[in-house]
Amino acid sequence: MSNLSRGKYAQFISDRSGQAFPYSEMVIEWNGARVHTSEFEAKHPQLDPKPTTADGQGLRNARPQTFTLASGGGGGIAVDLTLPAPFSFSSEGMVPDDGSIVNSKREAHVSLGNVEITGATSITETYAVTVANPGSGNKYYIDGVQQATLNFIKTNSYKFDQSDSTNGAGGTHPLRFSTTSDGTHNSGTEYTTGVVTSGTPGQPGSYTLITVDASAPSTLYYYCSNHSGMGGQINIS
Repeated sequence: MSNLSRGKYAQFISDRSGQAFPYSEMVIEWNGARVHTSEFEAKHPQLDPKPTTADGQGLRNARPQTFTLASGGGGGIAVDLTLPAPFSFSSEGMVPDDGSIVNSKREAHVSLGNVEITGATSITETYAVTVANPGSGNKYYIDGVQQATLNFIKTNSYKFDQSDSTNGAGGTHPLRFSTTSDGTHNSGTEYTTGVVTSGTPGQPGSYTLITVDASAPSTLYYYCSNHSGMGGQINIS
């Protein structure tokens, strides 16, 4: 095997700068590049990060939250949501996953029982009331529909806005309720349970409001207390 020259007078081209340097002053970097000693760069520590582990998520001997089982009504776990309905979590819900698993998922399974809304008024629906004569005398138009048949739900509230000027044309047309078709014009009486009236029909702010009582009949009729044949039917469920 032949001897190698020490390269005392040799030149070497740097892989970094492309310049010629004395061969004897060249060094090899961590990536295999041959550079001059003045160009040498050590390997950055971030290229070889230290082994790490994820932060712990679970607690040793953790005590999961528990709820009292509901009595009756199908079981489950009763939770007071400050609502008048018996909402409940299922008995399998709110149980933590294995706490040793990093970023493990947490789930709460919720089941809703029968919902009952009682007490104060829950929903108010507003109808725009106008009056027009289609050729057979004045009639009420509810949201643009002549003598519309309406469907009410017990304990809900319904507002009949009579601020449109047509409610005061040809004499005022106060909207009222009765259990008899056409009300007092057909030997009936005015139904007043849960009914509030305000203002003069045809004037701004005038309305008739009814909160349907839980004991209300299955059918009511709206009519004009001053003129016959103007109203329509209300179905109640």
